[in-house]
Amino acid sequence: MSAGSLISFGTLVLAADEQADINELRKTLILTGVGFLVVLGLLFAFLYATRAGIIARATTKEALRQPVFALLLVLSLLMLVLNTFVPFFSLGDDIKMLEICGLATILISGMLLAIWTSSMSIADEIEGKTAMTLLSKPINRRQFIIGKFVGIQSAVLVLAVPLVITFWSLIVYKSFYDARESSGDTTRQLAQLEAYKILPPVVLSLLEIAIMSAISVAISTRVPMVVNMVTCLAVFVIGHLTPALVRGNLGRLEPVSFMARVIAVVLPAVENFNVEAAIVTGRVVKAEYLGSVAAYSAAYIAAMILLAFILFEDRDLA
Repeated sequence: MSAGSLISFGTLVLAADEQADINELRKTLILTGVGFLVVLGLLFAFLYATRAGIIARATTKEALRQPVFALLLVLSLLMLVLNTFVPFFSLGDDIKMLEICGLATILISGMLLAIWTSSMSIADEIEGKTAMTLLSKPINRRQFIIGKFVGIQSAVLVLAVPLVITFWSLIVYKSFYDARESSGDTTRQLAQLEAYKILPPVVLSLLEIAIMSAISVAISTRVPMVVNMVTCLAVFVIGHLTPALVRGNLGRLEPVSFMARVIAVVLPAVENFNVEAAIVTGRVVKAEYLGSVAAYSAAYIAAMILLAFILFEDRDLA
């Protein structure tokens, strides 16, 4: 086989892989877009057609008026811009490092807003006897919890929209800038694909924020803000470390392995939302994987809201 044949064969393989990624990404984005529109429609129906929606709208307005919202928004935007123009010295993988850092920025800022808002709007209202005034109206305790959770997610969505738009725009800029520097047609095509690959991981980050929000809402019915934030941080860290503990101690230290498996069942499997490996290898998050994680998120959120019902049902508000 001649050298020319080898080059031609390599180009065909690259084109086939690229086309497969484009088809998979198109499928994922279509399903994600449909799902987002359905969720958005249900959200608006809930906010303006239910009694709990009154609580949700008030919670969202309260969260947006908090100084922490503006602080998180400004700091997150600054971090996204700085990550774009500060070199990572990653030997040509600056875009991948930008994507990983950007996803972490969106995740941490959204999670902090959710935990802070749940502590302020649930724990503080219970301690300040404000919740008793709300529940004296034709709103029961379950509507109160659901309204608070939906209101927190609405505030997170308001925070996430400008961050995601800025993040996506910066990736577009960085991708085309690097493609122009390398001056290759194939590189330019991959640069166009790179900007859209990040959208499914963004959805996974928002789902992880929703799970941590549900946990924070359940905890806020019983404990104050400081304990809530420490507990949520511990759940987040341990949830990411549990898979490594299970794999590392499997068949070695039985007590440690047993406790790791128990924790893995009780705590959320937040490691499933981490697609850093797919970003590093340049792969596309498949629609099937995104759907399965979304279903798991919905089930775990429902379980945490049910736990919040139980914890709040006999809470003394007087």
